[in-house]
Amino acid sequence: MTPTIRQISATETWPIRHYVMWPDQPFAFIQLPNDKQGLHYGLFLDKKLIAVISLFINGENGQFRKFATLTNQQGKGYGSQLLHYIIGLAKNRGLSKIWCNARMEKSGYYEKFGLVKTNKHFSKKGIDYVVMEKMF
Repeated sequence: MTPTIRQISATETWPIRHYVMWPDQPFAFIQLPNDKQGLHYGLFLDKKLIAVISLFINGENGQFRKFATLTNQQGKGYGSQLLHYIIGLAKNRGLSKIWCNARMEKSGYYEKFGLVKTNKHFSKKGIDYVVMEKMF
């Protein structure tokens, strides 16, 4: 089974976002006010959506958000393939920077992709985050 990545709708991302990221919150919690303006991508394995990511472009900057892989598919490299794809997409579109709000415990993962921590930190629902970015 070769994974495939393709653009999807915002609504297609919502079930995985909810299940993986915020299962204890109401379903509406994972919906973003600007979802309609985002570019949403999914990684499919045997026609089944297993990972999602959303890219929001503002001028020369792109923020990826709501990056999630089904729990039973984590650790197999699928999320990494999807993140590589989004970073390449941002670079090919001529963006100067891609960034994210990374959960602190996941910052080492993002460093493997060339993202670096900034001095911007915050907490949300008891989870600590750091803003990470990669310049092109």
